[in-house]
Amino acid sequence: MHNKLNAAVVLIMMIAFAAAIASHHEKPAVHPAKISKSDAAGEIFYRDDMIERSRDNGNTTLDVTTLLSSDGKFASGMYKSGKVRSEINEPYGVDEFMYFLEGGVTLTSSDGTVTEISAGEGVTVPKEWTGIWDTDGYRKIWVIYSEDGSGL
Repeated sequence: MHNKLNAAVVLIMMIAFAAAIASHHEKPAVHPAKISKSDAAGEIFYRDDMIERSRDNGNTTLDVTTLLSSDGKFASGMYKSGKVRSEINEPYGVDEFMYFLEGGVTLTSSDGTVTEISAGEGVTVPKEWTGIWDTDGYRKIWVIYSEDGSGL
């Protein structure tokens, strides 16, 4: 009886030890990144992880990343900007899909092709794009892929 009790205690201790080791190697839970209706309406810009940047032209932008992939090459979030006109002379650098919730942008490609995007519309800008980015302001949901992760 004493040997059976000792064997049971040893077995319980081994199971507990194995469970303790396994818990140290468990990956944290992974969840989908949701942008709620209230987030999309602008509440997202009150989050603690919101980044505010002031530009030389006096424009302030607000940016929240809702997801950064584990390999650091893909991200999504929301962005808000005031009036900006930028000449993009070097390739854009990332592949970006944007869905405009408010405002819009006029993209004039280097060959003179004009693409206008308004609230309720989306656009995908390839990493090789160059041209002029012109806006009176907007709020957008963005999704970016950057092959080397440098654009995120």
